[in-house]
Amino acid sequence: MGILIKNVLAIVPKDGSDAVERHDIYIDGKTIAALDAAPAGFVAETTIDGTGRLAIPGLINAHTHTYMSMMRNAADDLSFTDWLFNTVQPIEDRLEPEDCYWASLLSQAEMIRTGTTCFNDQQMHIHQTTRAVRESGMRAVIGRGLVGDTYDRADYRLAEALEEMGDGADCDRLSFRLNPHAPYSCSQDYLRMVADVARERGLGVHIHIAEGQVESDNMWRDHHCTPVEYVAETGLFDCPTVAAHCIRVNESDIQILAEHHVSVATNPASNMKLGNGFAPVPELMAGGVNVCLGTDGVASNNAQNMFREMGLLALIHKGTHDTPECVSADETLRIATANGARALNLNTGAIEAGLLADIALLDLDTPSMMPNNNLIAALAYSANGSEVDTVIIDGKIVMEHRELRTIDEERVFAEIRRICHRLGLDK
Repeated sequence: MGILIKNVLAIVPKDGSDAVERHDIYIDGKTIAALDAAPAGFVAETTIDGTGRLAIPGLINAHTHTYMSMMRNAADDLSFTDWLFNTVQPIEDRLEPEDCYWASLLSQAEMIRTGTTCFNDQQMHIHQTTRAVRESGMRAVIGRGLVGDTYDRADYRLAEALEEMGDGADCDRLSFRLNPHAPYSCSQDYLRMVADVARERGLGVHIHIAEGQVESDNMWRDHHCTPVEYVAETGLFDCPTVAAHCIRVNESDIQILAEHHVSVATNPASNMKLGNGFAPVPELMAGGVNVCLGTDGVASNNAQNMFREMGLLALIHKGTHDTPECVSADETLRIATANGARALNLNTGAIEAGLLADIALLDLDTPSMMPNNNLIAALAYSANGSEVDTVIIDGKIVMEHRELRTIDEERVFAEIRRICHRLGLDK
């Protein structure tokens, strides 16, 4: 299928940064075939008039839990331990597998509507999520959350996770990672086993690390090390790793993360809401760590809107570091796009010939984008996601003129209401 986006302002890589330029974008099959000059033999089956629109790389949500969307506004204003152990986990224990399918579809509808084209998901039921991804048309990296105490190759969670990865064999929008939950829920022996299996199978890893002060205090009390040091000793970082949060990290931790090429997925809204603090993003970046951006799950964020995360990311570090020159708008956009693609080893994250065609088109004739005088700054400081008009993923239009083509939202809403009523979450 050939798509031509004609006469559109687009954010494109230029001289190690990004620039806003007017282009014609030629999409042939799943990839961006060219800018400006039509490739030989190209036939546009669909032409999109880009006048009054801005083309941006699809946003990449580098850390989330899409099955949590039915928990929106169900676990608020609680300490992290009370939120996790006394509220969220009891709800998770009552979930049925198909609940995760509908919840993931709800999350994906929200992400598409706000310009996200790819997400990195720690899940409970991979089968249900892959089913939802096949229908929505999104790109996803998925893994089942793993917890354990011993080096046990017969561990049923690991066995199920590996078996469930077969779901993606015939869908190249799906890829998989091993997802040990966190240092406080996985022993070093268990993490060593996960690392061994990941190396043997050529898999990446996705894990929570140093999310809160209690975790760090307990780690020091019990093991006389930081959470980063605890994980590093197991060899897990020898695998391509996305570490979510990394709030309580010191200079030595940052050096370890950089030396092992660990990507850190920061989640500002979730971290603030749970009172866990702020990841030291400027220090991580200065130390050579690839920083990407995620929403975390709806239970701790209440939204799957990456524009809100970009706005927070671009602002909070200016406040915490007492300088307006900290985490620029350009850096923020790259953290939400190209850095996420790098973290997940995906051939996307920019509008450039040869990359996968994951693109969001924003309506510039909206109050939040007017005047159109610094559009990269507008993405970080002005936009809220409602400006997203059309979304293309893998060369296919999944939303056009704000109408979802692949998800029946009314059916999803009805099923979520049913699930919430059964779980007592509608009171």
